[in-house]
Amino acid sequence: MGIVGRVWLVFAGMSGGVAVAAGAYATHALAAPGQEHAQELARMAGQYQLWHALALIAVAVLAGRSDGAAGLLVRLGGWLFVAGTLLFCGTLYAQALGNPAPFAMSAPMGGSALILGWVCLGASALLPGWARRY
Repeated sequence: MGIVGRVWLVFAGMSGGVAVAAGAYATHALAAPGQEHAQELARMAGQYQLWHALALIAVAVLAGRSDGAAGLLVRLGGWLFVAGTLLFCGTLYAQALGNPAPFAMSAPMGGSALILGWVCLGASALLPGWARRY
């Protein structure tokens, strides 16, 4: 596995840990009456973050086993997952904590990045060079 795959695994591990911590924080620290919306935002962000941490592990493995256009799409999907997680989940966490979004439209941009990451990952399987080294 190359350096990029290892970076994705590090990010996936850290992201998974943050997602679990966010779920615990939402359950305990945001459980007071009147905090329902903040609790839902933190839970949603944690769920999306955890799913995309798992997806990033798959990307790290597939990127090392795919080449050509398929490998390029797998790698692009991985970077879109990273960007989407930071933008989408980060914005939801900030809102749950009562802070404004870092910049306008960051959550929709992050959500779009996550969607495009899945499209890239799926499209990569249709191209020659996908997971040749199994």
